[in-house]
Amino acid sequence: MSKNFFLRVVATDPQTKARYSYLTTPHGVVELPAFMPVGTNATVKTLMLEEVKSLGAGIILANTYHLHLQPGEEIVEQAGHIHHFMNYDGPILTDSGGFQVFSLKSQRKITEEGVEFRNDRNGDLEFFTPEKVIAIEEKIGADIAMSFDECIPYPVTKEYVASSTSRTLRWAKRGLSAHHKEDQALFGIVQGGEFPDLREEASKDLAALPFEGYSIGGTSIGEPKDVCFSMIEHGVRYLPFEKPRYLMGVGSLDYLLGGIERGIDMFDCVLPTRLARHGALMTSYGRVNIRNSRYKNDFTPLDPQCDCPACRHFTKAYLHHLALVDEELGKRLNSLHNLRFLIRIMEGARIAIKEGRFSAYKAQILNAYDDKRGF
Repeated sequence: MSKNFFLRVVATDPQTKARYSYLTTPHGVVELPAFMPVGTNATVKTLMLEEVKSLGAGIILANTYHLHLQPGEEIVEQAGHIHHFMNYDGPILTDSGGFQVFSLKSQRKITEEGVEFRNDRNGDLEFFTPEKVIAIEEKIGADIAMSFDECIPYPVTKEYVASSTSRTLRWAKRGLSAHHKEDQALFGIVQGGEFPDLREEASKDLAALPFEGYSIGGTSIGEPKDVCFSMIEHGVRYLPFEKPRYLMGVGSLDYLLGGIERGIDMFDCVLPTRLARHGALMTSYGRVNIRNSRYKNDFTPLDPQCDCPACRHFTKAYLHHLALVDEELGKRLNSLHNLRFLIRIMEGARIAIKEGRFSAYKAQILNAYDDKRGF
């Protein structure tokens, strides 16, 4: 069990399951709900970590699978663990490689013991077991580590989902037994596909185990929105109120706000920085394609409601110019903006929950946002 890791819920919304909490970790206290920027390779692409922290980011996520391949967990450990290696003094979470079980399906083989991967860097075979994943995550040394699981594809048969979910539970128990790092929290992952009974069974089974937080896995992989929300609702149903809940891989406004409405505290996704590098920007009035010629002579700020460096110091015309000449500064400014946009949404959600008006806040944000604007 981790030292100095606990959740304190300070407000709940009277009309939804949304909650406002303080999560204490060894590297600081985080206000929830929160969006976590993704730093797969111990870096948020194009950005200095001081910049990311200045945006209000509470936790940064890094990827166990990729850090194992390069530079290797031993190097990270020798540096003094992940915080010293990447020079970041805030809370960090590592995923387990479970998503790679899904995304690298043509390069892996699943057995009861674990998963065999073909290393896409050098062709070597890698074998991940729940115990090996925990050993890697302990050497990396993040504040929060995730259990090893299979991110179940969609759609598949109920028989497949039942078998996979049962195996993920067995892997969770093996990971718990292998985890001994006292200053690191370990989260279990609720699977179960699109099937309510399997989700609820997994939720009950994992809630009975002494994890310090829980994640809803296997969502946002191609299923319809209503199916995703059903997965969340049934996945959190039996999770303990006093522990954090994390929805993996979600970064669009409707899914973030829908997740908060259903009791989710933590989110992560590469979406905002990936969109940014291609000139797609999230604003309070909708999505903007800054490469569009309509912005060539537009000398107004990108989003008057935003306080990020791009909006405070530059115009849409300048961001448009940077995008067309493929300047790295443009990608940096766009990334800062998109991350700050989502972090501001979370800040507003926390205030709305505290004031008991989350439903109205959600409706206001979504009604003003137009995914098609600017394209």
